[in-house]
Amino acid sequence: MKKILLFLLLFISINKVYAIDLAKNSKSTVLMEASTGEIIYKNNENERLAPASMTKMMSLIIIMEQIEKGYLKLDEKVKTSENAASMGGSQIYLEVGEEMSVDDLIKGICMASGNDAVVSLAEKIAGTEEQFVDMMNSKARELKLKNTNFKNSTGLDEEDHYSSALDMALIAKELVRHQKVLDYSSNYEDYLRKNTNKKFWLVNTNKLIKTYDGMDGLKTGYTSKAGYCLTATAKKNNMRLIGVVMNESSSKIRNSEMSSLLDYGFNLYKVNNLVKKEVLFLNIVILRVLK
Repeated sequence: MKKILLFLLLFISINKVYAIDLAKNSKSTVLMEASTGEIIYKNNENERLAPASMTKMMSLIIIMEQIEKGYLKLDEKVKTSENAASMGGSQIYLEVGEEMSVDDLIKGICMASGNDAVVSLAEKIAGTEEQFVDMMNSKARELKLKNTNFKNSTGLDEEDHYSSALDMALIAKELVRHQKVLDYSSNYEDYLRKNTNKKFWLVNTNKLIKTYDGMDGLKTGYTSKAGYCLTATAKKNNMRLIGVVMNESSSKIRNSEMSSLLDYGFNLYKVNNLVKKEVLFLNIVILRVLK
């Protein structure tokens, strides 16, 4: 038992040295084990930064809760308002008066990061986007997020709209509890407006869905203020990790650093549902040393 423990502690200490250089271009970084919320790696995790479209993870929490409570149905049609259709940035090009199902709108949010899609659902749920944002901030308080404030549902740059890598990881941890959302975020490509002359091809903005084993979400983001951001989640060997990088200089660097961050976690840490006291003790030791 002592020899095994010594080996594990040595292994962890060696990898902690390597961890210093993880995601070195990211301004705020977190790697979390999803079921426990244990932090495996962190750097400037509480710095308040523009979160760009990672904001939509909180919007999706509200949306999924409304569906689970029966207030919103996946096959329900939502009519596009002039306000929703006017959203710039990433969009699925909704037209004023166009009706689209809740199911397809969620696809548009999770895969294409559609600002028009999320505002349409925000207005459907709360009447106005402003009232929906109140729901988002109420949920942030419920989750005890200390460095988050939302001014919109999209993540477009706006004064006093901010979050941190730690808060984004906690939002992601809450979102993956609604497992249905992973059915959308794990798809690399799909179509909207099928069987019409306006068929629209969706390609996931998270390219790691196609290249990183076990990746099934969650949300990319980019604005001139926020830089390139990503909250990603992957599951291997009965363990789900959540990684967050913020304010990266390019999508290529963002994806590379996220892959290295997740590799580090999967190589170092293992979750076992075992009853043997010795094994349980070793898992607890690993968690504590990593803090």
